[in-house]
Amino acid sequence: MKLLRLIHTMNPNAGGPSEGIRQVSPYMAEKGIETTIATLDDPDVAECPGATTIALGPTNGFLGRSTLFDEWLEENIEDFDAAIVHGLWLYNGYGFWRAWKRKKAIPYFVYPHGMLDPWFKKAYPLKHLKKAAYWLLRERKLLQNARYVLFTSENEMRLARDTFKPYKVAEKPVKYGIDSPDFDKDSCIQTFDAAFPEATSGTLILFLSRIHPKKGCPLLLEAFAQTLEEGSIPSSSKLVMAGPCEDPTYLDTLKSIATQKGIAERVIWTGMLQGELKWGAMHKADLFALPSHQENFGIAVAEALACSLPVATTTQVNIWREIEADQAGIIKPDTTEGTAAALREFFEIEPSERDAMRSAAKRCFENRFHIRSAAQNLSEILSADVPKTCLAN
Repeated sequence: MKLLRLIHTMNPNAGGPSEGIRQVSPYMAEKGIETTIATLDDPDVAECPGATTIALGPTNGFLGRSTLFDEWLEENIEDFDAAIVHGLWLYNGYGFWRAWKRKKAIPYFVYPHGMLDPWFKKAYPLKHLKKAAYWLLRERKLLQNARYVLFTSENEMRLARDTFKPYKVAEKPVKYGIDSPDFDKDSCIQTFDAAFPEATSGTLILFLSRIHPKKGCPLLLEAFAQTLEEGSIPSSSKLVMAGPCEDPTYLDTLKSIATQKGIAERVIWTGMLQGELKWGAMHKADLFALPSHQENFGIAVAEALACSLPVATTTQVNIWREIEADQAGIIKPDTTEGTAAALREFFEIEPSERDAMRSAAKRCFENRFHIRSAAQNLSEILSADVPKTCLAN
C-alpha cells in the first residue's frame, strides 16, 4: 500500500504530530505500507526513517499557500492508495481538500491532533470566531468527506463533538504511541550530567515539552516554590524546564516568576533536549511534571512512562484516565493548587510506593502506548477501509 501523509511541518520543535510520524513510519514499512510525507517545510527538512519526505514549501500569503504543494498534489495524488491529513486550520489540509474534491481519487483520513478541543475556544475566543468561519467554509467539508476522523483517545473524541457546528463525521478512536528509547541508560545520564552539572545532585522534577501557555508552566513554577517553602518536597529539589520556546517574551516572563518566587537558582532552563540528552533527563529525574491546560495525547508523557518515570499531570491531558487506572502517576486539576497537591502526594508516599509507581509506569507504556500496537491498529484500519481496487492498482 502507498500511503500519503500531509502535515504542515516535520520540524521537531512543532511538537507531537511530527514525532509520531517519525516513530511509526519504520513499523508501517515493516507491514508493507510505503509512506510518503508531503510537508510545507523548506527543502532542508530532515528525513524521516521509513518514509520519503517531500518538502513543498515555503508558504506565502494569508492562507499560507504553496503553489509547489498544489502542483505536486495535482500530479501525484492518484499514485497513492490512501492519504492521512494531520491537523486542521492549515494549508496542508485545505490544499489537499482542493485537490481531492476535483478528483476524489483516494480515500483519506484525518487526525485532528486535539485541534477540536473546546479549551482553545475558551482560551482564545477571538481566534475561535475566525476558526468558526473557516469551519463553515472548508474544514467541516474536509472532515465530513474523510473515511474516518481518527482520534488518539476516547476523551479527545468526546470533546471534539461540541466545539463547532454543524458536526457530522465518521469517528474512530485509534491507538497512538512511541517506540522504546534505543539508548544506553547510563550513557545518557552521563551525557546529561556533563551538559548540566548543576543537575548532577538533588531530587529532580522534570518538565519536558514545548514551553507554551497551554502547558501550564507558571502553575509548575508556583507550585514548586510553594511546596519547597513549606517543606513538602525534598529540600534538595530542583526543577528542570526543558523544551523550546518560540516566544522570548513568554520565556522571560517565566524566568521572572522564578526570580520573584525565590527559586531562580533551583530552576534549570535547558532549551530543547534531543537524543541522549533527552533520555538522560528522563532517566535521571524522579518525577515528570506536565500541568497542561490542554493535551491531545502527550508524546512526552508516553516518553516518561517508557523510562519508568512516574507522571504528575492533569485531567486536561487526554490519556489521564489510563495513567490513573494503571497507577502510573498522579492526576490533579490544572491549577496551581492541583499541581502543588500532585508534588506533595508523590513525595509524601513511601519510597517503596514510588518504586512501585515506576514499575507501573513502564507497564502502562508497554501495554497501552508502545508504537508497535499503534502501527498494527492503524495498518488494520487502512487495510479494512481502503478499497481492494485501490490496492490492486
